[in-house]
Amino acid sequence: MNAPLDLERLLPQIDHRHLDALEEEAIYILREVAGGFERPALLFSGGKDSCVVLRLAEKAFKQRLANGAYAGRLPFALLHVDTGHNFPEVIDFRDALVKASGDALIVAHLDESIRRGTVRLGHALESRNPHQSVALLEAIEQNRFDCLIGGARRDEEKARAKERIFSHRDHFGQWQPKEQRPELWSLFNTRLRPGEHFRAFPISNWTELDVWLYIARESIALPKLYYSHPRQVLRRKGLLVPLTAVTPPRPGEAVETARVRFRTVGDMTCTCPVESAAASAAEVVAETLTATLSERGATRMDDRTSDASMERRKKEGYF
Repeated sequence: MNAPLDLERLLPQIDHRHLDALEEEAIYILREVAGGFERPALLFSGGKDSCVVLRLAEKAFKQRLANGAYAGRLPFALLHVDTGHNFPEVIDFRDALVKASGDALIVAHLDESIRRGTVRLGHALESRNPHQSVALLEAIEQNRFDCLIGGARRDEEKARAKERIFSHRDHFGQWQPKEQRPELWSLFNTRLRPGEHFRAFPISNWTELDVWLYIARESIALPKLYYSHPRQVLRRKGLLVPLTAVTPPRPGEAVETARVRFRTVGDMTCTCPVESAAASAAEVVAETLTATLSERGATRMDDRTSDASMERRKKEGYF
């Protein structure tokens, strides 16, 4: 019988040269954003991808101290679109991280868009995830942002795979695939007309496995939702739906307790966990090596109905 695999000892022995190359590319992109735009911002949700981008930004712009911490402030603010249905653990994590770092945080509240009448819900428990575009575009206009740095990756799904690293958005905030600009030899065309802006994706070329390897290597803190924990869930359409105030059980559904973790965190009405015993980044790496579905395919109810759903939302101004 084979001896048990000690993942914590194995991870430092993995060849990380590809991570070094990805890190170098991402830092270069972040510095291009800072040098090429007047009012950029970093989209920060408290999720794992935005935590990785934040660490990369710290490496790009802050001083690293002897204890491994980073001193100074980023040359741009963090921007979070709060749907009002975010997991409380993620909001607490976001606030604690920003308080510790001293960086500026701007929160665009979807509830304010609802009060203004720019967002209208069909019913109280409707998923607010698709409506984030409105609050985001309003925040861009109010704060005059000309570039938003995001954590989207090409491996997530088909619409993301079409993205450029510097994704041009027109004066309506819309993404037009046929109007994206060539990116040859890492040269980026950042010219804008009035009312337009860019989305920049420093980890566009990373995979989910790369992200977790980097989290393990850099010891990046994440919300506890990303690791195995007991949670009350409902089984619905092949997914585990977390039991919350906005996702109550339907007639005939049974509530059960399972050990789960989240592969992505977002609006509670559409984000589902997966059964897992992975309690550390090293153990998540091992699970990710055997995963056959992307994060969205495995955990997002709103992206399973149509392959074109994400592309349609991106054209409306989504992340």
